[in-house]
Amino acid sequence: MNSNRFAVAVHIMSLLELNKGTRITSEYIAGSVNTNSVVIRRIIGMLNKAGLVHTSAGVAGAVLARPVEQITLLDIYRAVQSEGQEDLFAIHEKPNPECSVGRNIQASLESVFNEAQQAMENKLAAITLDRVTTDLANRP
Repeated sequence: MNSNRFAVAVHIMSLLELNKGTRITSEYIAGSVNTNSVVIRRIIGMLNKAGLVHTSAGVAGAVLARPVEQITLLDIYRAVQSEGQEDLFAIHEKPNPECSVGRNIQASLESVFNEAQQAMENKLAAITLDRVTTDLANRP
């Protein structure tokens, strides 16, 4: 993912958990993330579409759709990865076919990049949002 959407999404969901029972607005979240509230609303929309948060109009904003123990970082990663967006590791699409490296680099890297992507996804699948929010709650 070529953006910080994943980190911002984890930030948003952590805020929702650590402030549950409190009404927090996209403006409040934007202040914590240090970004524009439009960015926050867009990412919350992606999380809502993925079934990770429930949204409502007005001040109430969003709430987590299920307990943090049941939400993995992979769930969040996939929620904010746009359709058609390349995986973390992308292969250059137009290398020079006249060059021996250029003509073969895609085939050489494809399986390596697929393995790396799978390893990252396996690691994210093993970590729940509970781990992140517990760590945050224990910090000064």
